[in-house]
Amino acid sequence: MNNFYLEVISLVERLHRQFLEVVKLELEGLRVHDINNVQAMMLFNIGDAEMTVGELTLRGCYLGSNVSYNVKKMVENGYLAHERSVHDRRSIHVRLTEKGGKLRDRLGAMHERHGQMLSQATLTADDLQNTGVTLRRLERFWIRAADLVQRAPPQFEANLAAPPASGTKQNRDDFGPRISSGN
Repeated sequence: MNNFYLEVISLVERLHRQFLEVVKLELEGLRVHDINNVQAMMLFNIGDAEMTVGELTLRGCYLGSNVSYNVKKMVENGYLAHERSVHDRRSIHVRLTEKGGKLRDRLGAMHERHGQMLSQATLTADDLQNTGVTLRRLERFWIRAADLVQRAPPQFEANLAAPPASGTKQNRDDFGPRISSGN
């Protein structure tokens, strides 16, 4: 089971990277050079909604990306409009501009094309549905695992704080040999 688990983790990461490569090629084909593939998927995920940067982070998979930086670049390039929340001045709301909406529509057309091509790849709706169910279960497992790790007492720190057993001479600690003062 452990090998299958590790293989799935690796496969999910590779699939995400491969999908981003497809988006990059799509942008190049559209001659869109002022936005990258990760930014384009953020834009697609915003859709017609208005949301905070925090909500955007929770909504998508942006491996290794700085969401705030990417939002800033999309604002600078005219894809997003942003404004501070009236109720919480720390919160920034973003929404698509007309330029952003046009690119989102083009990305939607890409997804439609891919959906039509799936039948040629011998992938059925049931295959995709079953994969989605399995991935959601794995997501819930990781959420629970993270929650358990956060609640568990730190083992390493507990071992450092424990005094040595009485009557034992301790010549080294958990980090290796003690350095002698030469006496």
